[in-house]
Order: sequence, then structure tokens, then C-alpha cells
Amino acid sequence: MKAWVLDEVHGSLRKADVAKPTPGAGQVLVKVKASGLCHSDVGYMEGVIPLAIPLPVILGHEASGIIEVVGEGVEGWNVGDAVASAISGDDSPGVTRDGAYAEYIIVNASKLVRLPDGMDWAQAAAATDAGVTSYTGVIVFGQIKAGDRVGIVGLGGLGMTGARIAVVAGATVYGVEPREALWERANEIGVTEVVADVSELEGRDLDVIVDFAGFGTTTAGAIRAVKFGGRVVLIGLGKAEVTFNSIDLVGRAIDLQGGTPVGDPAHLQAVSDMVAAGDLAVKAEVIDFDAIPDGLARLQRGEVNGRLVASIS
Repeated sequence: MKAWVLDEVHGSLRKADVAKPTPGAGQVLVKVKASGLCHSDVGYMEGVIPLAIPLPVILGHEASGIIEVVGEGVEGWNVGDAVASAISGDDSPGVTRDGAYAEYIIVNASKLVRLPDGMDWAQAAAATDAGVTSYTGVIVFGQIKAGDRVGIVGLGGLGMTGARIAVVAGATVYGVEPREALWERANEIGVTEVVADVSELEGRDLDVIVDFAGFGTTTAGAIRAVKFGGRVVLIGLGKAEVTFNSIDLVGRAIDLQGGTPVGDPAHLQAVSDMVAAGDLAVKAEVIDFDAIPDGLARLQRGEVNGRLVASIS
């Protein structure tokens, strides 16, 4: 099968013809239809994020496709089923085994989600990470519900998706984004107001703020902008270390929570159902399989607004 292989950190991807993997007990072989590109893959290539498996490796952890082989002991899944997989740091293609910058991947059946009929492959792939990361930040860790007043810091791909999920949940949403070119899009998806800096939300006493930027000052400002006993969820990793005034956190009993996908298929199912119902669309640009290295270079240069998804047939 064709694949893009990373041989060494700080190296380039190499296009190769490699053996098709064989599923073991409890696993399925999935023919990949779409594979999302993620900035974390840039981190693996640069050595910023340590790899969990030895090199050489096939990266790519956002995938949708069709089951081609069912492994021993797998029940409830059949050849031809359209699926995606819930992912987590301890169980994911492209993270704990070879991934989806290839024609086929191995998936543990316990993480599978059946895709709604006719769901777009690119949207399904983007939902596995971009969609679920946003969903867990807003719904799982943020505990956002109808009637809440919510701040979303950073209206890039993840933040815009998170803002829309909060709107669908019935919250009143305030966005924070310095790039004014994105404000109109935020208003179109239901964001009530957009400001350039989180400091402009101080005094609003919001119930929850989800920080998709993570630049330190954004988190510190979010702590000051929520109500007494409010919640701040940190998703973004703009900086590896965050400094804030402990009096702001302790004196106002603020709940500061980190968030990342936990590999629960129910979360991916919820996002997929939102997409299928027309309530959510992850902004995604579809590229060819051969354009994956260039796409990752665009991510590295900060030239992508939304998600890149490679079509693989």
C-alpha cells in the first residue's frame, strides 16, 4: 500500500510502498477514505512532541473509512461498514501504531463509531480530532449547558468548532479573536459578540471560558473574566507554561481544568450526529494524498485556517 513514512525526527516524509497491515484479535483493518492533517504531527516531526513508537513511523491520527477485514473475536462490525475511530494518547493510529497517511490502518474495534449514512468522509475524519477536541472542551470538561454564558478564546479551527457546539447546546457565546477577518464567520455560526482580547470580557462574569489559544495571558485573562466559582478549560498549547495570579484563582474559587480527547466513542458519535444533522460543519480544505507533505509545511508556517484533510482512494 502507499504511505508517507517519517524515518527520522527533523526529516521529511518519504513516499513508500509498504505492506498492508493485518488486524489482530479485537481489531479491524480500515481502508482509509480521508485522513486529517494535525499540527501535532508537525510537533512529532520537529521532535517537540515525543513519539510513542520507534521510527520509522506512518503519522496521521484523523481517519474515516470502510472496514475491509474483521479480526478474530470482533462482533457487531462487518466488512463494508463506514466508520471512524475515537482516539486518545494511549490508543490511536499515528500515535501508538502506524497511522492514516496511508491507504489502510488498524483500529481497535472498541473505539469504532458507525458513520451516519452519506456522511462526508472529510467531515468524518475532521470530527475524530478537531470535532472531538472541541466537543470535550466545551461539553465534557466545560460542562456547558443551555442558558450558560460562555467565552471561547481563539476562533481558529478548534475554537470556531467549539463555539458552534456551545451555540448548539443553547449557550450564549462570546468569542475572543484578534483576527477581525474571522469575526463575520463567528457571527454567522451564532456567536453573540466577538472581542479582540480576553481582557475585554473582564467584568462579564461568564459561567465558563474555554481557552483554545493557550498563550498564558489568555488563560490568566480567562480566570479574571469568569464569575465567582466559574470554570476555565485550557485546550490550546500556544505556550508550554502558563503564569497567572494565584489570588485570582483561589480567591474566587475558580475551577481550572485541562482538556483533551479521552477516546470515548460516545463523544465522537455525538459530534458525528451533529454533523449529520446539519448543526455542525468543521471547516476543512480537502487536498490530495500526494499533497500531505506540503500540507504539513503549511501548518508549520501557520498558513491554514481550519483543517486540512487528505482524500485517499
